[in-house]
Amino acid sequence: MAVSIRLARGGSKKRPFYRIVAADTRMPRDGRFIEKLGTYNPLLAKDNEQRVVMNVERIQHWLSEGAQPTDRVSRFLEAAGVVEKKERANLKKAVPGDKAKARAEEKAAKAAAAAEAAAAPAEDASEE
Repeated sequence: MAVSIRLARGGSKKRPFYRIVAADTRMPRDGRFIEKLGTYNPLLAKDNEQRVVMNVERIQHWLSEGAQPTDRVSRFLEAAGVVEKKERANLKKAVPGDKAKARAEEKAAKAAAAAEAAAAPAEDASEE
């Protein structure tokens, strides 16, 4: 049986609340789980200690049994110091698109032309 440590959504519409659970990978997201390992409330402030609450001992037990955490849960575990930080491939999410690059180049060219135009009259005044 393949076990994963993942989030199970609860809460009402537009008011999410998640349980961190150990579940069989074949079960649905909000379905049956083996054990509740903690909670995550994304509506709380990031510095609030109740935002992510985990039973670290049980999580370490499940990790030793071979459970695989999902990406979001692994980030929580990295922040808590349970697992080492791993390299992630963000691919090209932070790279602007072609049109945005073209707009930035146009803006830079206009700014350079404006700076040149502003510098030219100052040079003429100093020559006279």
